[in-house]
Amino acid sequence: MSNLILASQSPRRKALLQQIQLSFSVISSTVEETFSSDLSPHEVVMYLARKKAKEISNQYPTHYVIGSDTVVAKDDQILGKPESEEEAKEMLSMLSGSTHSVYTGVAILRGDVEELFYEKTDVTFWELTSKEIDDYIASEEPFDKAGSYGIQGIGAKFVKEIKGDYFSVVGLPISRVNRVLLEMGYLQPE
Repeated sequence: MSNLILASQSPRRKALLQQIQLSFSVISSTVEETFSSDLSPHEVVMYLARKKAKEISNQYPTHYVIGSDTVVAKDDQILGKPESEEEAKEMLSMLSGSTHSVYTGVAILRGDVEELFYEKTDVTFWELTSKEIDDYIASEEPFDKAGSYGIQGIGAKFVKEIKGDYFSVVGLPISRVNRVLLEMGYLQPE
């Protein structure tokens, strides 16, 4: 087993870590993703990222454990994964022709050492027609995605502009993760 563990079952996060050629193991966190309703979006993602990483870190205290969580927020209202076609349509209609924020929180733990951070990326959508929304929902892509869309999939065609870290919107700000792993001593500078 690698000394680096990704505490996530997300295939997108796994692919992003592979993209920067890190050797790691995957052990999915099973914590309930519940949080206090008085937390802001950036507090939610850091809280959940830490909760996920802590569960795995408790089992492997000498390993570096990465936990992460991503939410989409429109006017500070968190948009989770849609549970129905109606909910997906409602979210996509809300995002149409406007700017929303995607927050990804990351916790990297090793024993008692914790590094917590988040990235905020603003995403602007084109004005969407009802047909575009209905066709997208029919693709079934929205149903396991916060905010009902995936920027790395078909949902990319809705994105007019992005300000911030693209990879954070996909699910993991890999450049910053790499930097923090360097600072923590996991990676050695060349």
